[in-house]
Amino acid sequence: MVETATLPSKAKDNIDLIKMAREVILGRAKAAVITPFQDGGGDGSSRRGGKRRERLCPPPRWRPPWALSLAPPRGLRSASPAFFPPPSRCGQSGRWGLREESGCPALDMAAAAATAASKGNGGGGGRAGAGEASSSRRKKGPGPLATAYLVIYNVVMTAGWLVIAVGLVRAYLAKGSYHSLYYSIEKPLKFFQTGALLEILHCAIGIVPSSVVLTSFQVMSRVFLIWAVTHSVKEVQSEDSVLLFVIAWTITEIIRYSFYTFSLLNHLPYLIKWARYTLFIVLYPMGVSGELLTIYAALPFVRQAGLYSISLPNKYNFSFDYYAFLILIMISYIPLFPQLYFHMIHQRRKILSHTEEHKKFE
Repeated sequence: MVETATLPSKAKDNIDLIKMAREVILGRAKAAVITPFQDGGGDGSSRRGGKRRERLCPPPRWRPPWALSLAPPRGLRSASPAFFPPPSRCGQSGRWGLREESGCPALDMAAAAATAASKGNGGGGGRAGAGEASSSRRKKGPGPLATAYLVIYNVVMTAGWLVIAVGLVRAYLAKGSYHSLYYSIEKPLKFFQTGALLEILHCAIGIVPSSVVLTSFQVMSRVFLIWAVTHSVKEVQSEDSVLLFVIAWTITEIIRYSFYTFSLLNHLPYLIKWARYTLFIVLYPMGVSGELLTIYAALPFVRQAGLYSISLPNKYNFSFDYYAFLILIMISYIPLFPQLYFHMIHQRRKILSHTEEHKKFE
């Protein structure tokens, strides 16, 4: 077996470079790097005053995920044989010499090997391409038929809420007062708000990428308020709180369905996007306040009439107090409203800031 001491000078330099390059890649940042091919000692080091002068590599900023493995990664092993040469070729002088560019030959060698691996590793590129293709498939929108259906649905809903808005304005101009405006838009309000139940179906079958639970809560809470409270308790229909949530809903839904329509057509005006993620700051608390005040106004009439309540004894041995149920509904707004509200604020920051950065870039 050939000993290292009997190898030529340049061969030993090459072996030192190979070992130190491996140490740099494996995260050993404080390994001494001897600069080869300098004037001085035959072992690649220069001597001044009988002292050996060495240079230390700066510590690496990151460690590769395979740093704990003794074997080189497959891409580096195949793309750069100079980085991890076979034993039979280590002794060839001048085969693995590198130019000094950064002042640290081992780091130069690591950079050259990483560059060669990124350019020459065909297998890794194939895997990355497959990953990009799969991610693009996941982000792909609904098919053409589903898109056409959603466009028609959103256009109809936008027109419906516009009808409600026009009805409110006309009734106010005719009466000269905002009291009891609910009766002028009662039928279209019930129809189009009930039509929002289809949004739950859209999420369930996957043509709209939204949460089924969150969508169900938002839609069902409105449908419940329209039919189980406002429709069932006639005395609250003249309350100002009803007009409060009706106005908030109307403006919100016109903007929201317009936003969905233009998004599906890939022509979304910035004004609609801004209104979608800005006006909710006022409209959302306004609508919630109107809903809570309407339920609170209905409580005495529900308790007096025993509306939708089931008392014992009965053949099913089951009781239900609708009055207590409405109180629980009101209490549920306390934990749920802040979560939804701050979620929308987070979405506003993310989407509008991204849009502004995109405009600056253009």
